[in-house]
Amino acid sequence: MKTSNPVLSRLGQAAERERAAGYGPYGPAGQPTGYGQPGYGEPYPTATGYPASPPAVRPMTIDDVVVKTVTLLGLTGISAVVAWNVIPASATGAAWIGAALVGLVLGLVISFMRVANPALVIAYAVIEGVFVGMVSKYFQNILGYDGIVLQAVVATFGVFFLMAILYRARVIRATPKFTRAIISIMAGLFAMMLINFVLALFGVNTGLRDNGAIGIIFSIVCIVVASLSFILNFNEIEEGVRMGLPQRYSWTAAFGILVGLVWLYIEILRLLSFLQGGDD
Repeated sequence: MKTSNPVLSRLGQAAERERAAGYGPYGPAGQPTGYGQPGYGEPYPTATGYPASPPAVRPMTIDDVVVKTVTLLGLTGISAVVAWNVIPASATGAAWIGAALVGLVLGLVISFMRVANPALVIAYAVIEGVFVGMVSKYFQNILGYDGIVLQAVVATFGVFFLMAILYRARVIRATPKFTRAIISIMAGLFAMMLINFVLALFGVNTGLRDNGAIGIIFSIVCIVVASLSFILNFNEIEEGVRMGLPQRYSWTAAFGILVGLVWLYIEILRLLSFLQGGDD
């Protein structure tokens, strides 16, 4: 399984280890491909001495990813609505920061794990729901931008489906150079946001997240990069299916899409507030 994508390479290696332990994808007509112990294509010995078929798991499909993505989005939406209505306005800031920190830790754990963990991905979706709910409540209820949440939601999914169409039509391709560029830019943007956050704790205002030329330009750049990151997600899914990754890795693929959607939504929400003359 050779690929230039580091995430796919990592997942592919994990899948190979599973096959070596006796868990392989199905071949034609749903039959095991023969990966497993004690050797390639050899049947498993049993207590009775009769051979048995090696254990196998169904490989990931596009439908699996779609179902998992819809499930995570549903959990995130429900969590956001509950948080909006249950958490009082006075605790919005604390809940916002707390959910952001917990979500960051969970996101990093999921990203660097070598196996897919559905429980952690589901927990991440719920926590991100609290984060999204508090941010949305802050912009619409506290800052008073009526309708801004609906506008941001429509714009977010509009961009997502546009990128899906462009990828499907091969207008934008996830070439190795494109992949390296997007990953590098994303790392740089997140580093800048982290530094800006730390400086803000010490009372230093860089203007990076304010309603000014710098803030608006930075938000636009983030929106563009978040949009292009979906191309990497789509390519990972397509290649993962081609490589025969086990079904549970569809949770990892859905997690990647959820991360991009949340980031894109927050940046669009912020940009809309800037364009309406707000300064948070």
